[in-house]
Amino acid sequence: MRARRWDVRHGPVTGYAPPVPAPRTGRARRVQAVLVTALLGLGLAAAPGQAQARAVTGRPAASHHRPGSTVLPSLRRNLVAYYDFEHPVPGDPARERDRGLSGTTIDLVNGGAAMRVRDGAYPGSTYAIQTRQVGPDVAGNDDWKAGVYSETGVPTLHAFNAVKGTSIMGWFKMTGPNPNPNSGTPDPADYYNAVGLAGVLTGTSQGHDVRALLEVINVAGELRVVALGRRVDGSSSQTFAAAENWQSVLPLGTWVFLTATFDFDSGAMRLYKNGRPLDGSYVLPGDPWAVSGPPEPDLTSATDPRGIKIGGSFPQNTREQNPCNCRFDGLMFLDRVVTPWEVGQQYRRAMTRRH
Repeated sequence: MRARRWDVRHGPVTGYAPPVPAPRTGRARRVQAVLVTALLGLGLAAAPGQAQARAVTGRPAASHHRPGSTVLPSLRRNLVAYYDFEHPVPGDPARERDRGLSGTTIDLVNGGAAMRVRDGAYPGSTYAIQTRQVGPDVAGNDDWKAGVYSETGVPTLHAFNAVKGTSIMGWFKMTGPNPNPNSGTPDPADYYNAVGLAGVLTGTSQGHDVRALLEVINVAGELRVVALGRRVDGSSSQTFAAAENWQSVLPLGTWVFLTATFDFDSGAMRLYKNGRPLDGSYVLPGDPWAVSGPPEPDLTSATDPRGIKIGGSFPQNTREQNPCNCRFDGLMFLDRVVTPWEVGQQYRRAMTRRH
């Protein structure tokens, strides 16, 4: 019977007989042994190579399989941090492992393991996290939120040090009234002017100031979904506000895929909902990021961010501010501006793939 060869384009090819290998001589066996030893040596050298990559770039060597099939391949090389809330730290479910390149573990603040809920945002996802205001009548810091904070900067977030662009992508679901009463004042009619979603802190942040942020905030008397960015630590931020009513962008009880991009070199910011651009406008006139003129390119401050905040400010849990009654899933923080095509493809990929 004739053997069949498999053609990757058309399937099996009949009438094909594979060549019969010549018998191995002693010399051939010795050459084969040398080759096998060399290949094994290369395999064993892989781990030092990864350590070297971490030393040079501040992150481990890129792994295109670590984030799972949900993440668009073109995004994986810049995926600094990624939280799908399916991977608690072994033995400590109050912390979540990073499936991005940086390995930045975050804390589920105040709520701990109870914040994990069975409500995946997309096919194949099982868990999300719930954040919320706990005691609106009590001045304190008991709100459920997530993130990480260090006064000296978080070294694993070094990719956002002197960076040209940043993107934040993820799934958000409003689960209660927002914004919430200001628990820091005695006036029951006093409400926070913003609802914190997800952001990267500056290198000098007290737990609130951000380098890049998705949030809902009061703009000229109306709440809007915004991208808010700051290029230079301690300097002015700029806000790009969606024109659409915020409750239309984020309707109660509905998962929405939001993206914000920050081009710190050109000064451009963009917002997307479910893979499509949102019309919007800049809040401040002029050049608040000071990107016009030399030197070029314009980068953020050369400082490691002090952390990540999710569902409210002050991830070090020293204060409550802008808590969010909402859920989060599939949060992605990237060290470049993603393209409109990538935003659309990432949304479609998440909605059509099962893991």
